[in-house]
This record gives sequence, structure tokens and C-alpha cells, in this order.
Amino acid sequence: MRLPIHRWFRFSAGFSGEWVSSVVFKKKQANPELVVLDPFAGSGTTLVESNFAGVKSIGIEAHPYIHRIAKAKLSFQTVPLGFKEMVSRILTEAARPSNTLNYEYPELISRVYGDESLLRLDSLRRATELYAEDSEISELAWLALTSILRLCASAGTAQWQYILPGKSKKAPLEPFFAYEKQTEMMYQDIENASLDRVEQLSTLHRADARDLGFLSEGSMDLTITSPPYANNYDYADAVRLEMSFWGDVNSWGDLHKVARKYLIVSSSQHASAEKLVLEELLSDPSVAPIRDEIARVCYILEAERKNHGGKKNYHTMIAGYFSDMSKVLKELFRVTTSDGELYIVIGDSAPYGVYVPVDRWFSELALAHGFNGSKFEKLRERNVKWDNRVHKVPLKEGILNLSKKSYG
Repeated sequence: MRLPIHRWFRFSAGFSGEWVSSVVFKKKQANPELVVLDPFAGSGTTLVESNFAGVKSIGIEAHPYIHRIAKAKLSFQTVPLGFKEMVSRILTEAARPSNTLNYEYPELISRVYGDESLLRLDSLRRATELYAEDSEISELAWLALTSILRLCASAGTAQWQYILPGKSKKAPLEPFFAYEKQTEMMYQDIENASLDRVEQLSTLHRADARDLGFLSEGSMDLTITSPPYANNYDYADAVRLEMSFWGDVNSWGDLHKVARKYLIVSSSQHASAEKLVLEELLSDPSVAPIRDEIARVCYILEAERKNHGGKKNYHTMIAGYFSDMSKVLKELFRVTTSDGELYIVIGDSAPYGVYVPVDRWFSELALAHGFNGSKFEKLRERNVKWDNRVHKVPLKEGILNLSKKSYG
């Protein structure tokens, strides 16, 4: 979050831009015409770093709001002075005195902000929408205001971007100050990119990684990505505060129709909303290479849920997750060149204490789809400090490297 462009928006599911840069530069030395793919582009880490490396890249992002954020970040080639002039107009307009809100906000927003802060944020929103136009500069202005919403919240914020209205911050930032600070930082990054002649070589699609039909067979040399983890994190909920502020959703219940239904199944909320049926998922040809193992785990989870008050649908979540990810791996094999490679940042999980060997199952599915090389490098252990951990196998996070060539 200290790197230029990346620091414009803090996305909880991001990963290391410096690591992406090291991989891209290394591969570019062997192949100057390198083309990079990120089928789970998120807020654009892989795409931004590919631009800095002078490499063409293609990103896929299904979440409509995260897609907009990434697309705005990729507008760093905007003329610096044009952005500065837009910001100046917005601040001047927003400073006009007002004692009433211009918009109706969901209950979450009134619980998160004090009256004075919300009035100021509302004024910035009104001014931003007043000068909105179909331009990259306008989208950057939208992103600037979006990026400060959590900084100005008086409610606490948890690690995974959840807003906690029951907890309060000691010193939330004043909205106009936060906006000026954010836009000045963005202006500096845009200006530096302009001076360094950083090219815009990325194409971002709002699409589904399970269906990459618009990409030609054997057209991608390198894939660098971090798909959703099977750990019951609701990725649709990651930006609920921001979506609520802008009027994209009015309640938690809106998240499924607005965002979650487009995503890979990775949360029990998604499995429940889709009314997934375990037997149908296990009979899906996509999970055939791991069917015996995943069936055993899912039936254990189905029985275990009866012992818990929440009775979460982890059994259909896990089955749905691997059914979806198998489809993604099949598509990635199709679009990858004969000597191409994949670097997938992934972590395993243990819902209700039942261990799910994510990296091994990924590898088995990939090999079944035609990949010849597979190796996993552990980066760190996860959840080892939790006193309430009930699973016996320590969770880990690492990089799964897949190739159409055998590693020997």
C-alpha cells in the first residue's frame, strides 16, 4: 500500500505488487513480447505492475464495483493538470454551505458517520456527481472520494474491511482534509507516471473467469492471480460501505443481486442464496478428478453443520467452490501458450475444523485438465495464533506454479 497507484485504494484481498513486478520482469527477459493475464484482477495489482514493466496485460474482474475501482486506477495516464482542475472545481462546489443532505442514505451510513462528517461527504458527493462526465478524470475524482470513506468513518474497521458500527475510532479524518490529501497523492503519482513515460498496456474486462471465450487459444504467456479463498469470506461484502454510500446497495440483502451472484462461490452466504444442492455439485464432471475426496469432506461438513447454531452451508460452499475453480483452470489451460506458466496465490481452509487441502486439489484438477507441471511454495502459516483453532492441520498460504511443461 506504499507503492504508487496501488495506494489509491486499500483492497483487503490484494497481494504484493513487488512480487508481481519481480515475476514479470524475469519472464520479460526471456520473452520480450510477453502477455500477462489476471483472471481475478481485483483492484488491478497485476495490471498496474505489468504497465510499469512495459508488458501487455489483460485483466478479468466479475465484481462490478471492484471492476470500476481497478478501471479508475488504470487511468493513471490522465493529464495531471486536468485532474487537478477537476479536483479544484469539486472542492469549490462542495464548500458551498449546506445544512441538509442531498441524498438519502442507508442505515449503515448514518451509523458509521457523525452528522458533520456525513454532511461534508455528502457535499463532496454532490459536487463529484455534478461534474461527472464520461472521462477518465471524472472516474479518478470518483475514486478519490471512494478511497477516503473509511478514513472518515467514526466507526471501527476490522481487518477484512468490515465496518463495525459498535466500535469507534479515536480520530477519524475530516472529509475535506482527507480528500485534499488523497487527491494530492494521486496527482503526484499521475505526474510521475507521465514523467517516467509509463505506458497504458492493460485491458480490463468485466467478465467471468469461468468463461474466457473472448480470449484466443494459446494467447496468454503468463498468468499471475489470486483467486477467492475457500474460507467463507464474502467478497461481495468487502466494499459494502462504499456501495452503500454511493447508493448501489441499500442493505446487506442487496449484495447478492448486485455483486455476489457474479462471483466464484467462496462463502456460505453465496451457497445458501443460490440454493446449491450437494449431490448435483458432486456429480459435476468438473470435480471428477477429486470426487472421492471432496465428497468425503463435504459429507463430513454436512453432518457437522448440525452441531453449530449457524448451520452454515460449508458443504455446498466447498463443492461449489471447486466446481467453479475447476472450470477456471480448464479455461486457463486453453488460453495458455505451450510454454506458458501460471502463478496462483492461494490459501487452504478448515470450515468447522474440517481441513480442505486447497493447493493439492487445485494441482490435481490442473493436471487433469492437461497441465504437466505443478509445484507449491509455502509462503506463511495462517491462523496459528488463534486460541479457538479447532483444526489440527495448520493453515498455510503460498504460490501454486502450474505449467504446460513438466518440471521433471
